[in-house]
Amino acid sequence: MPLRGLKILVIVLGVMLVAGAAVLAAAIALRLAQRTTPPTRALVAPPIFMPHGSKIETMAVGTDRIVLQVDLVDGSVQLVVIDLATGKEMEVVPLKEQP
Repeated sequence: MPLRGLKILVIVLGVMLVAGAAVLAAAIALRLAQRTTPPTRALVAPPIFMPHGSKIETMAVGTDRIVLQVDLVDGSVQLVVIDLATGKEMEVVPLKEQP
């Protein structure tokens, strides 16, 4: 008789395990089906005009801006600060050697 009780317990626990896995799979499938993709927003920013022959030497990105180190043809260097939200040039900082 005690062996029969153990068999019933194993069967009940097995059914509960399979049912739980099925409920979990159904919940995951339901959430994946209801998930909406965020609309893609293309960044339409004004162009940044650089002097002819200049090149971007380095770039650093912060949380809300990007800083470009631009080497100019005449050998001078400037930093261009761009707002990431709008894509607009915020500031141009010329770098000069101390005499």
